Amino acid sequence: MDKRSIGLVHELLSLTLWKKASILKLAHFRREFCLPDKLNVLLLKHPGMFYVSNRYQIYTILLREGYNGSELIEKDPLVIVKEKFGELMQEGLHEYNRRHYLMNLEKKRKKGDLTVRTERRKRDSNEEIREQDDDQEGGGLCGIFDAEERKQFYKVLFDDDSK
Repeated sequence: MDKRSIGLVHELLSLTLWKKASILKLAHFRREFCLPDKLNVLLLKHPGMFYVSNRYQIYTILLREGYNGSELIEKDPLVIVKEKFGELMQEGLHEYNRRHYLMNLEKKRKKGDLTVRTERRKRDSNEEIREQDDDQEGGGLCGIFDAEERKQFYKVLFDDDSK
């Protein structure tokens, strides 16, 4: 019975994109596949096949043969697109936070709350942001409608050059 359950979980995980699943998601198949109630204990007995993580009190099962260290070995094209999209979102978030930080510094400078030392350090960054803002017209949403920026986004997102 244990070999059957282990083989079944192995096949289920090998069918997923990320080669991992939470124990809660595997528990949905418990009745249909006659899996044991303490599936996590059973999987912990096979450390060569599965890595069981208990991060945030949620058991997550990873198929060891699907990973080389922390890197997924065979990436599905959908996984690659999701990773590229995530990187672009992070880059946009960093840019957004940097602009708002510099805007707040500018407001403080106008009020006179900012010291001269901090002002010198951020002067180059402020000039760079002002130049970028001068290039854009129509407010903060201009980047969405800019054709060149949209082309660059799609090129990065759907480029076939994978890492």
